[in-house]
Amino acid sequence: MLERSRIWVALSRPLAGALGALSIAIAGCATTAPQEPADSVAAAPAPTPVKQAPAADPRALAEEAKALVAQAETDIQRARARRALWSKAWEALVGARASLAADDAASAIRQARRASELAQLGLEQLAYPAVQHASRSSP
Repeated sequence: MLERSRIWVALSRPLAGALGALSIAIAGCATTAPQEPADSVAAAPAPTPVKQAPAADPRALAEEAKALVAQAETDIQRARARRALWSKAWEALVGARASLAADDAASAIRQARRASELAQLGLEQLAYPAVQHASRSSP
């Protein structure tokens, strides 16, 4: 067994050098300068312009933010009444209220949706048992 390992070590050094040189040669071939397309090649059709969504009306966005914050407050109250309110849901609601006060409707919408989602998850968690008992073997 010892003789085979010495032979392998003796052969692996030149083999590693050859593989390294081969990888450098292959990498050198891969970095060629781009060539200009031939004139005889048919030009690709012009891409169609992408339709962008119309800019949202700031007043409509503010009204949507107010409605979502009101919905989040309702969801938070429902979760609090059933003792299923998560602290992250409350933090998201406070952030949504602060964003609404600062006239940042986009942030208020995002945080209100997060608060509603977390409040719903807290209510869904009530369906699961509070503690799962593992069976213990008696000594």
